[in-house]
Amino acid sequence: MPADGGAPGPVALVTGASRGIGFAVARRLIADGASVCVTARKPAALEAAVAELGPRAIGVAGNADDPDHRAEVLDRIAESHGRLDVLVSAAGMNPWFGPLLDLDLAAARKVLEVNVISALGWVQAVAHHPVLRFADRGGSIVTLSSVTAETPSEGIGFYGVSKAALNQLTRTLAVELGPRVRVNAVAPAVVRTGFSRALYDGREAEVAAAYPLRRLGEPDDIAAAVAFLASAEASWITGQVLTLDGGLITAGGTA
Repeated sequence: MPADGGAPGPVALVTGASRGIGFAVARRLIADGASVCVTARKPAALEAAVAELGPRAIGVAGNADDPDHRAEVLDRIAESHGRLDVLVSAAGMNPWFGPLLDLDLAAARKVLEVNVISALGWVQAVAHHPVLRFADRGGSIVTLSSVTAETPSEGIGFYGVSKAALNQLTRTLAVELGPRVRVNAVAPAVVRTGFSRALYDGREAEVAAAYPLRRLGEPDDIAAAVAFLASAEASWITGQVLTLDGGLITAGGTA
């Protein structure tokens, strides 16, 4: 994570970071010496997250798929730090549980808008920002995918479709933005967060039994992998989707 002037350590932006994996990523990056801007939809939850993250965190509330929100966030980072070194695109949604034949197409469009198109929107915005000049300065991008991109999972099929698209977006951006910018993804199985609660609530031991490591993921598991991919230690890694699943897919399971 390069750093030159302004904040003493690297500067990172983490979207969807008021709770769960995004919050854990922000907390880990701060622990590793970064200054972090976090975003989320709900102002009160984001304010609480910023307070918990401490003085090296700032927050801007808004919707990830809103171009005006993206511009506001980047202007705030430019004003506060003058540069951006790491973009972690963790904002995502899955409003539907059920078979694809019953999926409301308006909901499907919203999933693609938030999970895929907004991820590209953030990359475009940071690349073209006149102060941050992310694409020219160099940096690292990490997107939050899912094992459902590779293996169909009952009830959350379209979420998997969106994450498969995100994987291909990640690989394509890695080719287009190299050599200055590295782009990778992490693909978790079920992680113990509010977002995933419906997949394990009331039957965690049963679900975890399908995992060779016999436990579900924790947000800090994902945060550690993101921090590695964002760091200089991963300087020869780009275009990769790192599966974080406790061995589930290897054992023939699905999320």
